[in-house]
Amino acid sequence: MSYFDGDPNFCPECGNVLPLPGMQDTVCCPRCSFSSPVSAFSGREIHSTVVFNQADRSSVLLESSEDSEMKGPVIDRRCSRCNKEGMIYHTRQMRSADEGQTVFFTCTHCRYQEKEDS
Repeated sequence: MSYFDGDPNFCPECGNVLPLPGMQDTVCCPRCSFSSPVSAFSGREIHSTVVFNQADRSSVLLESSEDSEMKGPVIDRRCSRCNKEGMIYHTRQMRSADEGQTVFFTCTHCRYQEKEDS
């Protein structure tokens, strides 16, 4: 009994993405026991697209009056001081190696800094 019907790129039993047909006579789902003959994919075209984030949207470079630079990836985190969205982060290993890293956040608007121990 199939629970996922419609798109032949997905396993009809578990919904997992099926691998591309290769040299074998069957396409086997890597997650469950479903298999399909390669002839079921005959005449089908498979298209894929890779989308990269724009550099100006995923990282920021700001200069302050002291000529120090803030750079790094921008995440959707709300500043607890100015309540605006967008903070830069970086990580450091501040404690022993068997504990998590410390994450430092800097607001891109007011430059307020927060830290979070993970």
